[in-house]
Amino acid sequence: MTARQTVSTIRRRVASSPPLLVWLLVLAAAVAILLPFRGLLEESHVALLLLLVTLGGSAAAGRTVGWSLAVMSFLALNWFFLPPFHTFVVADPLDWLVLVVFLITSAVAAQLLYVAQEEARVARARAAEVDRLRIVGAEALNAGRAEDALATVARVIREVARADRCDVLPSAARTPPAGSGSAGTALDDGTEPDDELARWVVESGNAAMERSGGFVHLTAARPAQSDLESLASGDVLALLLPLSVRERVVGVLRLRASEGLRLDAERWRFVDALSYYAALGVERVRLVAAEEHAEALRETDRLKDALLASVSHDLRTPLTTIKARAHELRVHGDERAEVIEQEADRLNRFVANLLDLSRLNARVLPVTLELNAVDELVELVVQRVEGALSGRPLLVRLAPDGELLFGRFDLAHSVRIVVNLVENSHKYSPPTTPIEIAAGRTAEGVVVEVADRGTGLDEDEVERVFEPFYRGPGAPQREGTGLGLSIAKRLAEAQGGALRYAPRPGGGSVFALTLPAVPSSGAMPSF
Repeated sequence: MTARQTVSTIRRRVASSPPLLVWLLVLAAAVAILLPFRGLLEESHVALLLLLVTLGGSAAAGRTVGWSLAVMSFLALNWFFLPPFHTFVVADPLDWLVLVVFLITSAVAAQLLYVAQEEARVARARAAEVDRLRIVGAEALNAGRAEDALATVARVIREVARADRCDVLPSAARTPPAGSGSAGTALDDGTEPDDELARWVVESGNAAMERSGGFVHLTAARPAQSDLESLASGDVLALLLPLSVRERVVGVLRLRASEGLRLDAERWRFVDALSYYAALGVERVRLVAAEEHAEALRETDRLKDALLASVSHDLRTPLTTIKARAHELRVHGDERAEVIEQEADRLNRFVANLLDLSRLNARVLPVTLELNAVDELVELVVQRVEGALSGRPLLVRLAPDGELLFGRFDLAHSVRIVVNLVENSHKYSPPTTPIEIAAGRTAEGVVVEVADRGTGLDEDEVERVFEPFYRGPGAPQREGTGLGLSIAKRLAEAQGGALRYAPRPGGGSVFALTLPAVPSSGAMPSF
């Protein structure tokens, strides 16, 4: 055997030997080197040299080896270098001070070195975690699609957890999951046990673990200390964690390993941190889908408005011709022509409402804000509706003491709004009950209220009643198109005002039109 082979063999044997044995050999070698110079060296010199061996062993092999070397150095110092030699008897009492100080110094130095190394190791682990989080964030941001970003997060979690696969299951039914591994299963109405368990995690907000014994262990939102021990031992085949954003469960993170998950404390802490990235990814996918749906609805609404405007313009000319021909027939004594004229007028009003609704949606309907008296507004409304009320009482209440109220609004549009409210009250109120109009001033501005004793609105109808084409369950079959209140609300908002509904005490409805006011001290009368 050559010298090189011999050295190589020695190196392999040393590398395969226990660290404590290696450093005990180093200590023995140091003692052997110092023995010939025992007469020339003082005890403090020997203690310092042996302390170097102790620190070296502690730095290279850990605290246990350092403490063991400290004890063995203590014994070697006493046996070989303190008279009487080769005994553990100490002749000079001051030598005890050297021995005790050496032992304490060696033990404390080994402990401090261990603490420093442990802090450095934790710092390196944290730096690695931060670096991985940075990589995850960069890759997620570089992903063009939200689904790709979510798949990237799932892949990183799988790599960190050393799992066979990682699935991120959104809580929305029939939404495909993002996975890293083999094909995933959607969290829908399937009959797979994992799906049932995932749905339970979403509903309860608790984590779940499938153990190697074949049963499922349910925990809190995050595994307890005993569960973490199971995760580190490889006893858990699958781990399901709820993903929450703003205290709302948005999905489930599922980790699976056929040989069992082995998540130590550091790996678990990193997986737990990355799970929030997965939750944000699920929320991003949901928001993107909602935005795409909203954009599709907006585009549909724009096409609908364009179609309505085009059709309405095209209908104006034939309606005018039909009405003119019907008028000629009526002049010549044909009684059926009157019905044609009435229906043409009705259809013309419908077309006009469609045009106005399209203009309001496009914000191109002209609105002229001028200083107007509320009394004049109410007077014009009474003139317009008194013929259509068929003798129904109409009660008007204005500001007390005859004080005039002024506001800055479009008079024609405001009259149209209040007339529409009065006509609606006439349609949906018992024939003998009066309709009441009140005008006054509140902190919000000038208010004109129309009150009736009809059936009122259910809670789910309050918002829908202002939607285009909505007609309540009790609406007459051939009256109205469901556009009146929608146009009225938009006309009020176009003037900087508002139109609101409130139930009337004792039964009925109150619709309140609020318009910008000028300074006044008028009070709002009560019904």
